[in-house]
Amino acid sequence: MHIRALALGKSFGSRTLFENLSFSFHPGEHIGLIGPNGSGKSTLLRILARLEELDSGSVDGNQTLRIAYLPQEDQLAPEPTLEECLLAVLAESSLQEHEQLTRVRVMLGKVGFTDFSQRTGALSGGWRKRLAIARELVKEPDLLLLDEPSNHLDLAGILWLERLLQKTGTGFMLVSHDRYLLESVTDRIIEINPKYPEGYLSFPGCYSDFLEQRLAWFEMQEKREQALSSQVRLEVAWLRRGPQARRTKAKGRIQTAHEKINSLSDLRSRNRQGGRMEADFAATRRKTNDLIVTQGLNKSLGGNSLFCKLDFTLSPGTCLGVVGNNGTGKTTLIRTLVGDIEPDAGTIKRAQELKVAWFDQRREQLDRSLTLQQALSPNGDLIRIGDRTVHVVSWAQDFLFRADQLDQPVGSLSGGEQARVLMATLMRQPADLLFLDEPTNDLDIDSIEVLEEKLAAFPGAVVLITHDRAMLDRICTTIVGLHGGGESRLYASLDQWEAAEERLVEKAPAPLPRSSSSPAAAPSASGFSREEQRELERLARLIPKAEEIVAGLHAQQEDPALCNDHKRLHELYSQIADAQAEVDRLYGRWMELEEKRNGKQGTGGPGD
Repeated sequence: MHIRALALGKSFGSRTLFENLSFSFHPGEHIGLIGPNGSGKSTLLRILARLEELDSGSVDGNQTLRIAYLPQEDQLAPEPTLEECLLAVLAESSLQEHEQLTRVRVMLGKVGFTDFSQRTGALSGGWRKRLAIARELVKEPDLLLLDEPSNHLDLAGILWLERLLQKTGTGFMLVSHDRYLLESVTDRIIEINPKYPEGYLSFPGCYSDFLEQRLAWFEMQEKREQALSSQVRLEVAWLRRGPQARRTKAKGRIQTAHEKINSLSDLRSRNRQGGRMEADFAATRRKTNDLIVTQGLNKSLGGNSLFCKLDFTLSPGTCLGVVGNNGTGKTTLIRTLVGDIEPDAGTIKRAQELKVAWFDQRREQLDRSLTLQQALSPNGDLIRIGDRTVHVVSWAQDFLFRADQLDQPVGSLSGGEQARVLMATLMRQPADLLFLDEPTNDLDIDSIEVLEEKLAAFPGAVVLITHDRAMLDRICTTIVGLHGGGESRLYASLDQWEAAEERLVEKAPAPLPRSSSSPAAAPSASGFSREEQRELERLARLIPKAEEIVAGLHAQQEDPALCNDHKRLHELYSQIADAQAEVDRLYGRWMELEEKRNGKQGTGGPGD
């Protein structure tokens, strides 16, 4: 059954998010939902999930579907174990206790957990996000609503999420500003934006398909505006002939002229909506070739080696991307280059009187007690930017702020708005070198693309930490890859780093999920035999292969050429069911052996 949204309207106070919004969602669709900050994407997901009331309109079909909703910020209690966390959402299901336990453990294993007895509160942000995703997937929903699921995930986590969404047969609607994620997992894009006559634009295909079709739509709108403008000029000239000329004309033409003028005004207003940041990063225009030169740079924290023997040079026009999983030392490297932290070994040679600007991902430079006007222009209404002077209202508009927001405290602004305030602060000061630590957090796609343009045009050097792969690919000239354990290397591209990371993971594969933290070593006192140990090792090889078979069959099922081949589709459904049953059988046997090895028989496993 599909969902139909009819003439949806939602406002908060005097601010209208959207009105008369209508669209359909069909089973199995993988929809990417995009739009500028504040356009109502998150609110729309909550409406579809039956968690938010509408001001007007209706949603048909979502009452009978199983809907799972993943908010931007997880709502996980710290006390339960991972197993308990997922079992709680199945408590009202018709599954028997051992079936619930099997489904939970299979799901925890699929998302990468190894210790199911671990407390939720002990997880890092990235692993909490994985658990939150697992908690929704274990419900086996008809529709999965995902609001910025890549938040808090490192690059490895984002790649994992990408593979997960590529394989799932569950229909989903995904809000994300990650363009590579949208490109690889969606088959339809919907953009909510008031500049469109219907409040949104929707095209089938992946993100790049949407961009091509949207460009054609914009070109058509521009031609329509030009044609309507010519008509309006003729009508205006006629209206100006005076009463004598107009008396010979039908009154209807006067009405038509006014309607065309109003239509042109509305069309121009829509075509001009969606501002862009106009300011640029200011550079000192220093002629020095070597801004920073590092040799043999080493750093450890808490006994953990972060990077080792790093050699690189930062020159004007270079952009150094710093990539690695959470905890590998990306921010520490920036703080070392800035001079906040001393290296354990090696040297950092900085150009004399080097001027740097630093965007901190925690935005600690912002005084949230100041008003927006005080933050943008600390010394009055006028701001000196390079060789020009601008008024604070114009400067605010450059960063997409309205004049009526100037008295608003910075602390009350949204995350994306605070990011733009910090950008404005950095752009006031000429710099040789920009250090940017996760600048894309909370920004919408349009703002990210503008930031890319500004950074690409900056004549100084840039050091960039971001999980946005598209940005890394577009502007970075060199990549520093931090692999953990002190392993650090330079790469020419993000693809090279990803390939190296995969090779390192293959050399030290993660263990399959276990139901306890007991060592996975030799047989336990519960009588675990060598034959059973060998069977457990064989299952560790068979399970991933069985899951690949299921994923391959799902991929065949999504082939558009099969839409009318009902016989082949029926065969595929049967093959998928058999392949999934084999995966469940292997996992069930694997858990039986794990429980026996760890002395936990009789705990409600599938063999009971």
